[in-house]
Amino acid sequence: MPPVSVTFGAFEESAFVAPSILKDRYDRAITDLRVSITDRCNYRCVYCRTGNEGAQYSELPMADYLRLVRIFVDLGIEKVRLTGGEPLLRRGLVDFVRQLAKLKTRTGEKLDLALTTNGHLLGDLATPLKDAGLSRITVSMDAVDAATFARITRVPGSFERVVKGIRAAQQAGLDPVKVNCVLLRGFNDDQIVPFAKFARDEGVIVRFIEFMPLEEDRLWTPNTVIPIREVIAQLESFRPVVRLAPNTVSETAVRYTFDDGIGEIGIIAPVSQAFCGQCSRIRLTSDGKIRTCLFSQFDHDLYGVMKRGGGDDELAAFIERTVTLKEARHHVGEPDFLKPSRSMVHIGG
Repeated sequence: MPPVSVTFGAFEESAFVAPSILKDRYDRAITDLRVSITDRCNYRCVYCRTGNEGAQYSELPMADYLRLVRIFVDLGIEKVRLTGGEPLLRRGLVDFVRQLAKLKTRTGEKLDLALTTNGHLLGDLATPLKDAGLSRITVSMDAVDAATFARITRVPGSFERVVKGIRAAQQAGLDPVKVNCVLLRGFNDDQIVPFAKFARDEGVIVRFIEFMPLEEDRLWTPNTVIPIREVIAQLESFRPVVRLAPNTVSETAVRYTFDDGIGEIGIIAPVSQAFCGQCSRIRLTSDGKIRTCLFSQFDHDLYGVMKRGGGDDELAAFIERTVTLKEARHHVGEPDFLKPSRSMVHIGG
């Protein structure tokens, strides 16, 4: 877009006119992009993977992800979160973060650049990622005792590495670190109060996430979901909680602290208390397809446009058209709900 000449008294100055912000047909501003840079993972969590070996994986060259993210940012994306699979498995990750950190939003601000990891490799990478320009980090950790952790991840001996990774991220200045716990009835429903103590002792923000029907093994049923009211009841058994105001209108977590102000707990309840009305997210899968919702039945092949030789303008137009197709809401738990054909590890967390 060419600059527009604006007169200020006796001189002229070029003023950049920012492109239109991405909006869907429900007038929701799309400002958050989640980019899966691999669907490989070094864990086989029971709520995600089948545990089978020999799966086929898909990844794009980092340069192609960079080009696509740049176009998204030019269109109005303000927050980018790198996901997987496990993103720390990708070679060239630190340099990729360094290149992304150079991007500016349409208003000229620094891009809010985050990453979600299982933490297994974080101990050695926390400082390099921070130095490269990473803004924030979230660690997925579904138990605070080693035995339960190993049962869920199906990788023995990793728990202490994850805890060390969390502490390394804090020391690197990626603070406050968020720790995400997916709750499954019968697996880790006894971990809620221990996680509350962990949040207070370690100075991290713990967020409990309801189990969603996005696993490969298809073990999800409504009975495996631990709804928000049960989480709060367990927290209250430890000590009284106080609800906190949301940080943004599109925030997914309902935030709490304890009566003494020490520790923060978030509860993300997409099943029992859906937050679709304020959704600001869109996803790019590891094979370059746009997902307008986690529970979409369709992918939109953005990378296919690139492979056919599409220029930046064509890619931008494809993104804008796809955003207008974003669903009003998901239908989890309703009689007509269909599970997506792709699981979370292939979509990107």
